[in-house]
Amino acid sequence: MQRLALVGRLKEGAAERALALLRQGPPFDPGERGFDRHSVYLTPDTVTFVFESDAAGAAVQELIAERLQSDAFAAWTPLLDGPPQPALEGYYWKRTG
Repeated sequence: MQRLALVGRLKEGAAERALALLRQGPPFDPGERGFDRHSVYLTPDTVTFVFESDAAGAAVQELIAERLQSDAFAAWTPLLDGPPQPALEGYYWKRTG
């Protein structure tokens, strides 16, 4: 299972609008895109999109490529201070057995 996180810095005062967008759900169907899990974390300053699947990296690259040709993600553009950046997974634990 691959996990990929993208972290975006929110512009000042954008957290409330970001929360409203998150409550609408993603502008794509995660299951149709091949994701097993998708979650988003919000702080007053950042938004972190987490994607999980056997091919999370390739699926996210597809989304990014389509984003450049589509306005499905346009609602996020005025809220972010630049494009979201990949986050390095520094630690992961999973119970086995």
